[in-house]
Amino acid sequence: MAVNEEYVGRSFAPVGPYAVDAAMIAAFAQAVCATDPVHLDAQAARAAGYRDVIAPPTMAVRFDQLASREYVADPGAGIDFSRVVHGEQRFIHHRPITAGDQLSAQATVDAIRSAGGHAMITIRSEITADGEPVTTTTSTIVVRGGE
Repeated sequence: MAVNEEYVGRSFAPVGPYAVDAAMIAAFAQAVCATDPVHLDAQAARAAGYRDVIAPPTMAVRFDQLASREYVADPGAGIDFSRVVHGEQRFIHHRPITAGDQLSAQATVDAIRSAGGHAMITIRSEITADGEPVTTTTSTIVVRGGE
């Protein structure tokens, strides 16, 4: 089954809220070798002007993927996940993800195009806390064409 281009413009139900705490941020920071004290030490984060520790910028991908899961798993979308390769990821940070946040995210399929026999799908996720914007992510996945 080919990727269903009729999904362009479709938004999916928001997911969350997901509680973000200092331990989650510290684990992600360790995984990506982010050593800035604002990710690990509440006092350092407060001295830098934050209310608590802040996440490394790429931690937003965790919530992006939770939001886009429903689309990728939808049989009508025509996505064979065994053929998916991550193509690109971009972030617009409205403010840092901070310990104490309750994050929700909503995915929208912005574009689907063909290139060299592959489907290039652009998915945007709006990540919010209490209805206020935190991060806008834009990811492009490639669904590889035939053998």
